[in-house]
Amino acid sequence: MTMNFPTINLVATGQNIVRLRKAAGLSVRDLQDIFGFATPQAIYKWQRGTAMPTIDNLVVLAVIFQVKMDDIIVVDASQELMDALMRSA
Repeated sequence: MTMNFPTINLVATGQNIVRLRKAAGLSVRDLQDIFGFATPQAIYKWQRGTAMPTIDNLVVLAVIFQVKMDDIIVVDASQELMDALMRSA
């Protein structure tokens, strides 16, 4: 039996980053300055869903947006799979 593991939905996660950034009243440039990035490209990639922030950067985003990391990351998995994973833990 092959187990399909949950995956991160990059596009939906990027949409969350955009929504949370705007709700916090921050621009892409503001995030660029907070992270000390030379260019905003990484942030644009996160927002488009072509790249994920590192765990360290996710922690910072959660603090900036005053949410849990789970509120940023969108996981694609069936409820059946999630229940099975929880039972086996």
